[in-house]
Amino acid sequence: MRIWDLKPSQLCAKHLAAEHRELHAIWSVLTQNKNGYAKHPETLRWKNKLAALYQRHEQLVREFKKRDWKHYSPLNKKLARGKIIQDYLLDSIDKQKKILKNKPCACLLS
Repeated sequence: MRIWDLKPSQLCAKHLAAEHRELHAIWSVLTQNKNGYAKHPETLRWKNKLAALYQRHEQLVREFKKRDWKHYSPLNKKLARGKIIQDYLLDSIDKQKKILKNKPCACLLS
């Protein structure tokens, strides 16, 4: 489970779609008090930062549109409370780029 701290345009189709799916999972856990992944480090870093998570979702949606992808799963903006900026990273930007460079995909090529 990962929400990248890179520009969505740097993600390949596989990682962009996966992040979007995982973002929705984290949103559900945090807004509906679900137990699944509630203690996962990625979920915990977004606790009290739903406004920032909402902003990340909107960035992903803009990238979907640039790629002519359809989007059918908006988030409820009324639930986007807390900090608007994510200021805590599980891995540095450089480490995230290194992780992606070691994957057999087209991430970071744009």
